[in-house]
Amino acid sequence: MTRDTAVGSRDAEPSVTLVAVSRWSAAASAFTGACVVAVLILAVIPYVIGGPAEQPLITLLTFVAMASLWNLLAGFSGLTSFGQQAYIGVGAYALYLAAHGINPFGGIVLAALVAAVVSLPVSALVLRLSGGYFAVATLVVAATFQIIATLSPSVGGTTGVSVPGLAGYGDVLREALTYWATLAVAVISVAGVYLLVRRTFGLDARAVGSDPVAAASSGVRVGRIRLLAYLVAAGGAGAVGALIALQTLYVEPTSAFSIQYSVDMLFMVLIGGMGTIEGPIVGALVLFALQETLSAYGAWYLVIVGGLAVVTTLVAPRGLWGLASERLGWSLLPVGYRVRSPSR
Repeated sequence: MTRDTAVGSRDAEPSVTLVAVSRWSAAASAFTGACVVAVLILAVIPYVIGGPAEQPLITLLTFVAMASLWNLLAGFSGLTSFGQQAYIGVGAYALYLAAHGINPFGGIVLAALVAAVVSLPVSALVLRLSGGYFAVATLVVAATFQIIATLSPSVGGTTGVSVPGLAGYGDVLREALTYWATLAVAVISVAGVYLLVRRTFGLDARAVGSDPVAAASSGVRVGRIRLLAYLVAAGGAGAVGALIALQTLYVEPTSAFSIQYSVDMLFMVLIGGMGTIEGPIVGALVLFALQETLSAYGAWYLVIVGGLAVVTTLVAPRGLWGLASERLGWSLLPVGYRVRSPSR
């Protein structure tokens, strides 16, 4: 609110300008309602369509979860990780070990917890770094985890192991349960990141991502913000790894710790738009569509995907959703405040 007094008149009444600030909108409410309806529709897919739709949707929902969690690190907290496959692999192997004693689908939660616990001592090392040093350090951590799994005969070494505890499930029931579990992880990932960044954490994380020194001088606890983002992203990646193990029914070091997972996360977030909730979802849809339509072209698929990433970065540095939001004013899942037209 500002006060302006007319010059040259002692009796002039000061004018008060009120600036209206809003966080939510009718469009956001409508979109949230549409999302709830979409989740309910997706939940009944196994009863209505069944197998033909489940496997593609499992892939898409896995992409959504991966992109949202990686965006929490890079888009909001400024931690560009090239090694999130480390916790995907940890989650997959944690599910294998847990499935010897508990229900494999219940082991998804345990896999997420194990990945978060493992990431805690790792964070004490990698979070001391920033920028490219942090990115390379996370890649080294992932490679180290892969070597450990390769040299561990208790988890199959180089040959890998089959996920136990699924013999009592028929193919139809197992795929339906995997689908529902993937839907739950995707919804929790998107909603969890959204609720987290709408709090004070979101503002602090953006400040840390922009300039950690300035953020620290303003009273932001930089180490605490980075640690929370790292732990949440690691736990979510562990849940994704457990889901991938349930989909493939096999855990093997090369595939469990494949760098392709981080490449896919990077692509989806860059294409969709970093630092937004909607961007990673858009990026997941784009990558899914490209895989479904171009995967049969072999090496040309990689060329097209790489070329699309370069073109998008040049034309729309903020991603497809960032471009749409900037030009059309769209904000379907707002995380900050917007100034509306002032009123007298």
